[in-house]
Amino acid sequence: MESPIGIFDSGIGGTSIWKEVIKLLPNEHTIYLADSKNAPYGEKSREEIIALSIKNTEFLIAKGCKLIIVACNTATTNAIDVLRKNYNIPFIGIEPAIKPAALYSKTGAIGILATKGTLSSKLFEKTTKEYTKNITIIEQNGEGLVSLIEEGKINSEELKKLLTSYLNPMLSYNIDHLVLGCTHYPYLIPQIKNILGSNIKIIDSGEAVAKQTKSMLKQLNLMTNKNEKGIHQFFINTKTEVLSKILNTTSASKSVEKLDF
Repeated sequence: MESPIGIFDSGIGGTSIWKEVIKLLPNEHTIYLADSKNAPYGEKSREEIIALSIKNTEFLIAKGCKLIIVACNTATTNAIDVLRKNYNIPFIGIEPAIKPAALYSKTGAIGILATKGTLSSKLFEKTTKEYTKNITIIEQNGEGLVSLIEEGKINSEELKKLLTSYLNPMLSYNIDHLVLGCTHYPYLIPQIKNILGSNIKIIDSGEAVAKQTKSMLKQLNLMTNKNEKGIHQFFINTKTEVLSKILNTTSASKSVEKLDF
């Protein structure tokens, strides 16, 4: 089926998921919607997050998408049940990879860096209770990080100081895994490694989401039949520069368009 895979996020962070998806499914077409104007979702109410997720979903459905990846932890944990109930299209969500971190922890302590919207959601609470009975969880709201990433300040001193203030306290708990609970955060992995050192394993959801996407496409008989590389369209409702810069690290055929959205 030649229809594209739709992906949306509260900005450019979900491109970390997109990269994993096209690595695994290079022949699939994709449409990516960056709702940067409303980033970060993690500081909004559940009602606002649901309304924005509905708007994004309807945009992607209008573009003919065959499956939608909600490439935002906050939107998944707060809105995906509503989306599944209201739209007849398969959805794949993203939530922090707590299960593998808890399962493989040797020290019995794991850190979670996420947004307020994810940490306070019912789905996050349920997952945490289910998999971390004998594990110490150190939760940290990464307030301010998404905004700096959206502004293209990934390597700034300001971001480094903020990140250090969030991660340093985790070291005193002897964590051996750090779960990244926001799709923007994989872009900070080099800085995180500098702060935490090489012995702490960093886990994000990108690869798992790509595998789940492939599995669902196969299951529903929605895989493309073509052998050519996929075509990728990107839409953003703020300046295109930061998104274009991040995408230049891939060689895929792609276009970035500004939306009044």
